[in-house]
Formats: sequence, structure tokens, C-alpha cells
Amino acid sequence: MNNPLSLWYHNPAPQWVEALPIGNGRLGGMVFGGISQERIQFNEDTVWTGAPHDYAHAGAAEHFPTLRQMMLDMVELERAERWDEATALQKEAEALAMQHFMSIPLGQKSYQPTGDLWINFPEHRDVEEYQRGLSLDDGVSYTSYIHDNIAFQREVFASYPDQVIVVRLWADKLNAISCNISITSPHVDASVSPIENDGLLFEGQVEPNGIRFAARLAVEVKDGSLVATADSLQISDASEVIITLTAASSFVSYQDISADARARCRLVMDAVRDKTFDQLRTRHVADHAALFNRVALTLGDRKQKEEQTQSTLERLLIDEKTDDVQLFVLYFQYGRYLLIASSRPGSQPANLQGIWNDKLEPPWDSKWTVNINTEMNYWPAELTNLSECHEPLFDLLAGVADTGKQVAHVHYGARGWVLHHNSDIWRGAAPINHANHGIWPTGGAWLSQHLWWRYEFTGDEAFLRTRAYPILREAALFFVDILTVDSATGWLISPLSNSPELGGLVAGPTMDHQIIRELFENVITASEILGVDEELRQQLSELKVQIAPNQIGQHGQLQEWLVDKDDPDETHRHVSHLWGLHPGREITEETPELFAAAQQSLRYRGDAGTGWSMGWKINFWARFKDGDHALMMLNNQLRLTGSDQTVYEGGGTYPNLFDAHPPFQIDGNFGATSGIAEMLLQSHTGMIELLPALPSKWRSGSVKGLCARGGFEIDIEWQEGRLVGAQVRARLDGECTVRYQAKSITWQAQKGGEYDFDGWLNER
Repeated sequence: MNNPLSLWYHNPAPQWVEALPIGNGRLGGMVFGGISQERIQFNEDTVWTGAPHDYAHAGAAEHFPTLRQMMLDMVELERAERWDEATALQKEAEALAMQHFMSIPLGQKSYQPTGDLWINFPEHRDVEEYQRGLSLDDGVSYTSYIHDNIAFQREVFASYPDQVIVVRLWADKLNAISCNISITSPHVDASVSPIENDGLLFEGQVEPNGIRFAARLAVEVKDGSLVATADSLQISDASEVIITLTAASSFVSYQDISADARARCRLVMDAVRDKTFDQLRTRHVADHAALFNRVALTLGDRKQKEEQTQSTLERLLIDEKTDDVQLFVLYFQYGRYLLIASSRPGSQPANLQGIWNDKLEPPWDSKWTVNINTEMNYWPAELTNLSECHEPLFDLLAGVADTGKQVAHVHYGARGWVLHHNSDIWRGAAPINHANHGIWPTGGAWLSQHLWWRYEFTGDEAFLRTRAYPILREAALFFVDILTVDSATGWLISPLSNSPELGGLVAGPTMDHQIIRELFENVITASEILGVDEELRQQLSELKVQIAPNQIGQHGQLQEWLVDKDDPDETHRHVSHLWGLHPGREITEETPELFAAAQQSLRYRGDAGTGWSMGWKINFWARFKDGDHALMMLNNQLRLTGSDQTVYEGGGTYPNLFDAHPPFQIDGNFGATSGIAEMLLQSHTGMIELLPALPSKWRSGSVKGLCARGGFEIDIEWQEGRLVGAQVRARLDGECTVRYQAKSITWQAQKGGEYDFDGWLNER
């Protein structure tokens, strides 16, 4: 496995977090690479617990004024340093909210595993030259070994064009393959039966009155024989075996679960029945490569890249990884691979575990947590040239904007729509779990930033008009209605919220105000572009400047709260009040005092954290233009977690490069990919900045295909730590400013134009 863009190992995966992921957005598989028994655990992205349900709490709005006033009174007690009274009032408000303001039921539903495909080779035990791996650039998992002087090989991939998982078993000797194929499920209400003499039909239901699911498997055998039993297929003396698997559920929408899962599977299998393995593989690779190959990153010299002889696990076992620059290339591209595999047009968005889950009770229900995690999943989408992979998130937004309108009315008596800190496949939008973290009304506003990013990066005015602006506008209307005057300052504040996930129920957390200001600004700009809503535009412009500003506290920190009560010894994994630095844009070098205060806050929070927390901190340090600190955070995030050799308890990376919260959450993978891109290219300030946070150890390298706001695609090359060349390709007409260190150039770019720089500012 000499491909530098491969994960590879010398042994089968002993546990799920060492198996290798494949996916096509809708179907996901975890390939273990077993010898005598291969396991491919698979998921279909609409298999969830629950059923269509309205989570709103009738009568909640009657209690909103009381809760709001309690929070305003709490702020005044804190200003008077009557801390015990403030805490008591906070607990009283949380108790009231728990009784009258929370979601019904209090929790949401969970993403579920679908089944397991088993391929048993009873004679295969002692083998030589074992290797398994995952090739990122073609999206194929491989397993190979020699048994009894015969070379055996497996290939597994999940095809987006054909909506199937495909397995090829091959040997270099005729009639050498004998195996048994079966499917099982952790769901008790599941059954398997043979179908059409060469396949299996697998059906089940998650829970009574809930989602029904099915999987269908077909086997093609070259030479040898195939015999169907009651629940499996026996293959004897074959030279090659091709297994094709698809799965589906009865889910139509968050309001409808009436589809025929079996019929859906049949349609897919009928469509691929006459396709050969080579045709299926060629279509899959072409589709995958069309996305994956848009961006290429190289670090170090070519010889170092080509001579990688250590397995992925061996590389992770090295404590100091900053000298293994190709590991960072692999990790960057792995994040892009995972987004391609877990989020494609027509699928559900990538959830807390992407699309991969083997547990009936997964961590945090494996749903969409929107106080950082879901957004982090999509930070690389536009930046690393995977705009199409953003589509499922926009579909989610359309759903929660609908359900969130009901929640805004029933809980707040407000217009517009609201989403709190979690959603599920039923598009729950009401506050869940507990008032001390669940009442956080800016989750939808944060998600809406992604709609604006799509427009910023692509300039797609039709998308802005028809899909983005209606959702952005309604999100803003909610805050027009609930923003409340703080009597002591005259500022508008968010009156009932949290600072995720620290401190309990409060009024006026800094993060809320940063998000709301950016939401208002995006709606103002969009309305100007579209020539609509002049009156609303004026109203938002007036309100935006009245929102409580960022404040610098007694420790030189950016305040997290309306009152200066930050604890400099607090090392919580959330650094919510730095949202305005990243992914927001209001704290930059152009606001030097706030920039320094944000950095002070981040130093207080420290360099530790869960996997996703470290992923966010990589992006923070990139925005601070400190590439060496960002690289140190990358090194920390790549600490090995959960293998037999070593365990790092504070968060890190599993042997298969999955992010370890721990347990597994995929957001850290995406956050790190975004962070590496931000180290090399930034465009949030209105200009394209090249190599803003280049680590000193990344002396030479190049990146091709990163994207910048304004509709630009960028290639960059550097040597000995200095820029030596760049190319800007314009997808749109418009002004372009490019900056490197203290130098910049501005010109009017034309759509289709390519602008080359040799050295710096010497346009050819």
C-alpha cells in the first residue's frame, strides 16, 4: 500500500474504531478486513428511532416573559456581585423552564445501525503478507494476504452513482474461493430470507409504528457453485465473487414514513443487475475522483512523500508527529474523503458520526448537535472545493426552518423560526435535555451562516433568492422580536440563553450577540443584492448597532458574559465567545484590541480538549496567524486513542483516524481539515490572504484548488517558507484583492480569467 493517500495496516481491525469507512452519502460501511471472517457493518442514513412528531411545548410562551425577567434580574444581581442570590435565581429559572419550556418529550431520537454483512472463510487462518487499507483518492477499501500459497484480495466500495455497496473477492488461483455469506442486525425485529437463488432479502423495523428498513444482496459467482440456505449463501470453489448490497427505509420526509423499503431496494438492484464489476467500479471511481481530486496538497519533498513505509498505526504511535508532514496531508485529505462519503445531494447531512454507527444507543444519539458540531462538519465544504457536499445541510435547514417556526410561536410568541442546540431526523427544534444547556436559541442562526457562505463562495444569486434568503430572513425576524433592552446599558441582548456549554441559563452571552450581528449583516447584504425588503433592511441596520458589543474584561480577556465574571482558570472544551474570530469575521487584525483579548481567552482555555475542541482551536490559531501553534494543536489532535498500544484520555484520534471526543465524533476530522486550509488560505476579511499561518516546519509545499470567497479558486506554491508562486482562477466577475504578508494587489477579475504570480506581485 505505497499510495501516500492511503490508510493501511498490518492486521485486521479488532474493534469498530479501527475498521475503515466507506460511504456514498446515504449508505455507509465499516470494513474490518478479517481473515477467517470479514465483517462489513453498514448503515442507511434514514434508519432512526421515533416517528413524525411535533416537539413544541404547548403553553411555553406564557412563561417566556417570566423567564426573561428572571434572567434580567440575575444580570443585575451579578453586577452588584450578589453572586449567591444570582445563582439561586438561575436555578429557580432553570427549574421553571424544565417544567414549562422544554421539548416534549425532553429528549430527541437516535440514529441507528442497519445491519452487518458477514463473509466467512473457515479455512483461512494462518496467512502471510497481510495488509488492509483504504485508498482515499479512489474511495476503495482493500484487504490482501497469502494463504496456502494463494493470494487473496478483497475490494469494497460504496457507489454514489449506483447506490450500492460492492464487494469483490478474488484469488490468483482458479476455484480457490469458498465462503459463506450472511446478514445480521442488532434490531430484534429483523429477518433474512433467500431471494432469486443468488441473493438475500433482509427486513426489519426499528420500533413499533416506526421506520421500516430493508437490505437486498445479490451475488455473482465465477466458476464454482452457489447454494442458498434459509438465511445465508454458500459459495464453493469460485474463482471470483461479486457481492452487491443496497439498503433503504420507509422514510420519505420528517412528516412521512410510508415508503416501501423493499421496493426501493428492488429498484436499485434491478438498475445494477446487468452492470459488471468493472463498470460499477469505474463509475464509482470517476464520480469520487471528480470531487476528491479538485484539491491537492503536498508538503515536503517528493522523495519523502513516495517512500512512506510505516503503517498508519505505526505513524500514530510516534508521540511527536510534526516531522511526519505527510501524515498531515493524509489527515487533511481524509477529512475531505469523509465529507464526500457522508454527505451527498439527496442524503441526510453528516451527523455526529457522519453516517457510521454500530450502536443502538450511540453517543449523544448520533444526531445533529448545532452548538458547534454540525457546523464544524461543513466548515471544509466550500473552502476545500466540495460545494455539492453542502447540499444536505441546506435541506436540513429547510426542514428545521419549518418546524422552528412552530417553536418560535409556541415557545416565544415570536415571528420567524428558531432552532436550539440539537435536531434529529424529525427536525426537532425545541430546547432539549436540560435548561442549563438546552435553551440556546441561536443554533438556527449559526447554521444559516452556511447558506451565506454558499453564496459568498459561488455567487449563485438564484440560490440566494430561492433557498437562502427566505430562511435567513425568517431567522432574523425571530431575533427582531426577542432581543431585549438591558436597562443598565441600553444595549439589546439575547434574553434567555446559554454560552455553550458553560455556566447555565443566562441573559446576554457574547456568542449569541456575535451570531445575531452576523445574521443581521448577511440579511442586510442579501436584501441589497436582491433588491427586496428595504424596510426590514433599515430596521436590521438600526438594531445591529444596538446589540451588546464585544467587551474586554479584567483579565484582558474577551468576555464570555454580559458581566465580567470569566474565570481565567476555566479550561472548558467550548470556547464559545471566540465565535466572532472563527467561524465569524468580526474579530480580526483590523480590531487589534479585541484580537488580543480573544487570544488571551484562548490561552486561558489551554491547548487540551476533546477531539473537536482541538479541531476548533486549530482554526482559532490559524486566524491568529500562528502556524506553529496551529501545528502543535494538530499534533495534539493526532495523539493515538483507543488502541492496545496506547490510550490518550483527553481526546485525540483513533487508529482509523476517526476523531476521538472520546468516544467517536466526526466533527474533529472536519475541523482539522478546515484548520489546515485556513493555515494556507483565508478570505473572510474581504481579501484573499496567502499562507497566513504557515508552520515553520512546513518549509516547502503546494496546494491546488482551495476556494476563496468571491468565486475564486487558488493554487499556491512555497519553498523555504516563502511564497514562490500562485494562481487565482476567477469563476465570477468582480474585484479581487490578494495579500501576502504586508503586500497586496487589487484588480478587476473577469469570469474565466487566470491570474498567475511568479514570486510575488509580478503578474505574468
